[in-house]
Amino acid sequence: MALCSIFCPLIPLRFRSKPISPFLSKPLFSLSFRVYSSQQPSPSTKDELGTVSIGFLGLGIMGSPMAQNLIKAGCDVTVWNRTKSKCDPLIGLGAKYKSSPEEVTAACDLTFAMLADPESAIDVACGKNGAVSGISSGKGYVDVSTVDAASSMLISKQIKDTGALFLEAPVSGSKKPAEDGQLIFLTAGDKLLYEKAAPFLDIMGKSRFYLGEVGNGAAMKLVVNMIMGSMMASFAEGILLSEKVGLDPNVLVEVVSQGAINAPMYSLKGPSMIKSVYPTAFPLKHQQKDMRLALGLAESVSQSTPIAAAANELYKVAKSYGLSDEDFSAVIEALKAAKSQKA
Repeated sequence: MALCSIFCPLIPLRFRSKPISPFLSKPLFSLSFRVYSSQQPSPSTKDELGTVSIGFLGLGIMGSPMAQNLIKAGCDVTVWNRTKSKCDPLIGLGAKYKSSPEEVTAACDLTFAMLADPESAIDVACGKNGAVSGISSGKGYVDVSTVDAASSMLISKQIKDTGALFLEAPVSGSKKPAEDGQLIFLTAGDKLLYEKAAPFLDIMGKSRFYLGEVGNGAAMKLVVNMIMGSMMASFAEGILLSEKVGLDPNVLVEVVSQGAINAPMYSLKGPSMIKSVYPTAFPLKHQQKDMRLALGLAESVSQSTPIAAAANELYKVAKSYGLSDEDFSAVIEALKAAKSQKA
């Protein structure tokens, strides 16, 4: 298999040793940052949470449980989704509904957005009847989507041009952590908005990191997902190799789960992978999108990523077999197909 990298146009990265300014400055994107992480929940009470009106845009696999946790915590939540029917369960829990992102940001103090890809994130924020059209000075926009740095900075500029504050906060975690309020937020942007949003991030997640300038949160998420995607591809190879040499792959999963290389996703997804069942927690199409964006990030700084490039090719093959909406563990099917072609 040829190793190849997918090019994604990004604003060049520059490294520097001086402290990060809280404002965007000339280099527009730097990987230098200070990290702030939460170890304790914010002191806000349920009554205090209810005084801030919260908007939530995008109610897919991740957005819906995140918004639901905010509602259950007593927050005043207004929701929007392209498919209105996805809003109905949350409306039943007490959420309000608006018919456009513009109306949500106009009505709310703080708006979260969880969209599937950079194109959707930009359109919902900056397109016709988008969030930018309704937001104004004193309000905040927190984009928790996984996008590339260039897209995040584009959204940030348009939001900040209105006088509002912007925070990128992509999450590490999938469907179950979202349901359980155990996500990890990788934030960057306006420090004041980070502090204001902290109580709500703590409802939806178990930890949060402040990484400095806009772009750093996006970069961190892409690196994390690049590692995860490569790990899953390697795990899939191991399962198939164990079967090929006559070993019980279920025992392999147990051995791995007790060793130094253990990761929760192995014991969680291994048994279903062995049965060729892939219940969707993180769609394969999103994993491949993140691999593509990560390879673009690496290309922008001339960093070699041959393992990730090879893994990305497997995800692309799996997509070509119609597995886009299956869990990303379905990448094993690309390896099965390669094995059958050689047989």
